[in-house]
Amino acid sequence: AGAKDDTFNVLDLAEYTKNRPWWRKIFAPSSGSSAEKYNVATQLVIGGVTGWCTGFIFQKVGKLAATAVGGGFFLLQIANHTGYIKVDWNLVQRDVNKAKQQLKFHSSGNKIPPEVKSRADEVIIFLKKNVILTGGFAGGFLLGMAS
Repeated sequence: AGAKDDTFNVLDLAEYTKNRPWWRKIFAPSSGSSAEKYNVATQLVIGGVTGWCTGFIFQKVGKLAATAVGGGFFLLQIANHTGYIKVDWNLVQRDVNKAKQQLKFHSSGNKIPPEVKSRADEVIIFLKKNVILTGGFAGGFLLGMAS
């Protein structure tokens, strides 16, 4: 009786996304810099709001982390003072000296690994293309840290 033959095109997403940067995969193929898509006021608002949120969260997490580290150090000092734990200070001194030697060895070369340099170059290119958004983010971040 009237069976209809429907044909569908198959899109292989693995092949389509193989040679595309991750941000293009997320934001769509036509996403360029924000300067191309949004006006100055929109860029400042987006950057400011995201910066404020980031700064506010960074401030709260930073306080929590500082409290945890300080409290842990305080508890370790109490445990050491009351005799619950014993610190082998000779071992600590030897490990600190070993770490100093490794830091001197690694800092003497002053060569940046190529993967770090390529990531830094990508960040610099992004910042140059989106300078208004970045400025809004920086201002919002400072406001978020202050609040």
